[in-house]
Amino acid sequence: MPSSSSVPSSGLRAPAHRWYALAVLSVLQCLIALDVTVVNVALPSMGADLDADPAALTWVVTGYMLAGGGLLLLGGRLGDLFGRRRMFLLGALLFGASSLLAGVADGTAVLLAARFGQGAGEALAAPAAMALIALLFPEPADRARALGVWGGISSLGLVGGVLLSGVLTELLHWRWIFFVNVPLTAAVLLLTPLVVPADPRHPAADPGEARALPRGRRLGLPSAGLLTVGPLALVYGVLRAADHGWGSAGVLLPLAGGLAALALFALAQARSPQPLVPLRFFAHRTRTAANAATVLLSAALSTTFFLATLYMQRVLDMSPLHAGLAYLPFCAALLLSVSVVGRIVPVLGLRGTAVTGLLCAAAGGGWLALLPDEGELWTDLVPGMLAMAVGMGLGLIALQNAALHGVTEEDAGLASGVQRSVDQLGGSLGLAVLVGAALAPAAGSSAGSAAGYRTAFTWATVGVLAAVPLVALCMRAVGRSAAPTGTDPDADADAVHS
Repeated sequence: MPSSSSVPSSGLRAPAHRWYALAVLSVLQCLIALDVTVVNVALPSMGADLDADPAALTWVVTGYMLAGGGLLLLGGRLGDLFGRRRMFLLGALLFGASSLLAGVADGTAVLLAARFGQGAGEALAAPAAMALIALLFPEPADRARALGVWGGISSLGLVGGVLLSGVLTELLHWRWIFFVNVPLTAAVLLLTPLVVPADPRHPAADPGEARALPRGRRLGLPSAGLLTVGPLALVYGVLRAADHGWGSAGVLLPLAGGLAALALFALAQARSPQPLVPLRFFAHRTRTAANAATVLLSAALSTTFFLATLYMQRVLDMSPLHAGLAYLPFCAALLLSVSVVGRIVPVLGLRGTAVTGLLCAAAGGGWLALLPDEGELWTDLVPGMLAMAVGMGLGLIALQNAALHGVTEEDAGLASGVQRSVDQLGGSLGLAVLVGAALAPAAGSSAGSAAGYRTAFTWATVGVLAAVPLVALCMRAVGRSAAPTGTDPDADADAVHS
């Protein structure tokens, strides 16, 4: 897996224009992050144009995250074998072409295929970009600053997505939320060969050496396929349950198939000489608890983005532009919490900060679980969204750092890849489950009823609250006096006490 720590410490021969290279890499990352949230405000307009019901619209969101999360570890392996710059360019090309296809889609099937293509492009480009940044900035101080810029621009994309979505949908058309990616991706494709140097030659670059690659260096395509197909089948089964009932064969078969695929993935990892995810990685309880809590928090946050937007436009009868602007308080609270989390962690530690974030998110979910059928934006929706934003800023950042705690040089890339994958897969699976819960009571209600929204937010709150004891009891008290990265994970965990 590529990572900031798994590449040679000498890095690439640092070019004078490496900050220009960082800018180019960051532009694509901003677009990748933007496309996580940019569809939310446009969903009702998409549904009206393409005659898509809420279950189909869920796939517009989850398809992107499922493809990105399921193929991310494979993307890192491909970058290791065939070159990071090459995989970054291929990922950017696939992302841009899929964005164009999404913009011209004349039906739900084409749009969903395009969203899966965008996610696959992300899976190739994102880990390659991380590794290229590590190679371009071999000095720890420069690398930390570069990764901070890269991460900050990614956060800007997440925040800007909901605002841009409302503006483009209202003033132009929902298709422009995808068209806007095309010229920017084209610029990235043109500039990357000029400012991003090729990384060192890889074994697979030479056909003779590629044939001599040891068995453990094989691509791992079957494992990556299982990790992608498993969640896909689970999401399909959950969403069908809203219309067909949990006892129907059309629901039980995909659920069983999804669980079987994930079980086979775990078995394959246990037997492979060089697996995508070694099972020993999950023996570290702090990292495992952080990743499990990330799944539950990401599920609640994805549900909030999706259902809050539908509530604004379908229940409160807001226009796409007004719905997008209504996210301004959410964005402000998110940016504020992100800006202060660095000061909170030294005081509370990662565990205390994560618990604080989870409790804030649970408070927000509890507020939203009381949404009335005829609500008001500022009294019924915004307070819950503000609490969710603070929970997202504090909780996710603390959990992300905890998921990387105590990693060795060998496992640094694996840890970051697993954390990113569980974030996306957790968000997509959780969204499917909670939207499925929302659709069931909504089926017998009037169009303006909030019964389904209340059900989904109630279960989202239960999930976040379940993460609180998981983090409090299983995560070590790290952050205030964490052991240095690179120590043995098990010894590290046993040595740090509350």
